[in-house]
Amino acid sequence: MPQRNRPTGAAVTILDVARHAGVSPMTVSRVINDHPYVGDTMRERVLASVKTLGYRPNLAGRSLRTSGTARIGVLYSNPSAAYLNQFMLGILEQSSLSGSQVLIEKCSGIRSQRAATGRLLEAGVDGVILPPPLCDSRRTIGELDATRIPVVAVATGAPMEGVTSVRIDDYQGARAMTRYLLQLGHRRIGFIKGDPKHTPTTLRAAAFFDAMAEAGIEVPPDHVAQGMFTYRTGLAAAAQLLALRPRPTAIFSSNDDMAAAAMSVAHGMGLHVPDDLTVTGFDDTPVATTIWPELTTVHQPVAAMGRSAVTLMLDEIRRKRDGRPKANTHQVMKFTLVKRQSSSPPRRR
Repeated sequence: MPQRNRPTGAAVTILDVARHAGVSPMTVSRVINDHPYVGDTMRERVLASVKTLGYRPNLAGRSLRTSGTARIGVLYSNPSAAYLNQFMLGILEQSSLSGSQVLIEKCSGIRSQRAATGRLLEAGVDGVILPPPLCDSRRTIGELDATRIPVVAVATGAPMEGVTSVRIDDYQGARAMTRYLLQLGHRRIGFIKGDPKHTPTTLRAAAFFDAMAEAGIEVPPDHVAQGMFTYRTGLAAAAQLLALRPRPTAIFSSNDDMAAAAMSVAHGMGLHVPDDLTVTGFDDTPVATTIWPELTTVHQPVAAMGRSAVTLMLDEIRRKRDGRPKANTHQVMKFTLVKRQSSSPPRRR
C-alpha cells in the first residue's frame, strides 16, 4: 500500500506503519514493545508492514538510557536446529525493533560453556538469554549471576528464584496430548522421553504417566524409550518401541525431531501413518509441517518466546541501570494442541 502523504525519502514513522497495516498507532506500539495482549494474526500483520516499509524505531526516543543501545548475549547448545531457528527469529525480530544488538555464542560441554560465557562478558553484553537446555544450568546461571549480569531463562520447566523466565506449561501440554490420544481410542501408547538434563522432559513424562493412570492404564516399562531431543536418538527409540509385540498403536514423542524420526522408522517398516501407527510430537517447529503426513503436535510459541525474552531482558537491564531491584518475572505463554494428519483412531484388528 503506497504512502501517498509521505514525501519520497522521508523517514518511515509509526503512523505510516499503522496506515499500512490498517491498525491504530497504539497497536503498532504494542507490537513493537511485545505487549502480551496482541493476537498472533494482528502481530504478524504489523510486523509484515514494518518489514515492507523498512521501519526503524526512533532510537533516541526508545534507547534504554542516554548511554546507548543494549547488547544482549545468547548462549545456546540446543541440538534441535528447527527449534533454534524459530527461537532466533523471534530474538532478532524484537532486538531489531528495540534497536538492540545481539551477540550469539555456541557451546557444548562445561569447558566450552565457560569459554563462551567469558567471550560474551568480554564483549560487554548487558544481559544473557539462555534457551534450553542451558536455561536449567545452575552452573552457567550462577557464573552469570556472580557478575551481576541479568539472565532470562527460556523454556525452563522449573524457573529458578531470582531469574526471569518465559515458558509454557509443559505438564499441561503433554497431558492434553495424552488425553487426546486416549480419546481417539489408543491404549498401547509408546512414549519417547527427552534429554533428562532439561526440566520439561520430566514434566512431559510425568504428565504422560498421570494421564494414563487417570484412564486406568498401566504403562509397561518397555513402552518408554529414552531419546535426547535429536532425530538420531529418535530413530533408536522408535525402533525399540516398534519392535515390541504387540507394538504400540501410537507413539508420543517429547519433541518434533524425535517424532519425525519415529515416522521415518515406521515408513521403513512398511507401516502407514496414521492407519497403522499414530505419531505425535511437541513444539510445532517447522519440521512438523515439512514431513508427510503433517504432524499432530503441541504448539509452543517459540518465536514469540524469543521476542518476549528480549522484552523481559530489556526491562531487567533498565532496572539494573536505574539501580532498581530485579523484576524476576515468570511469564507463562499459551500452548495449543494442533491436530494434523499423523493421528487417527487405532485400526481394529
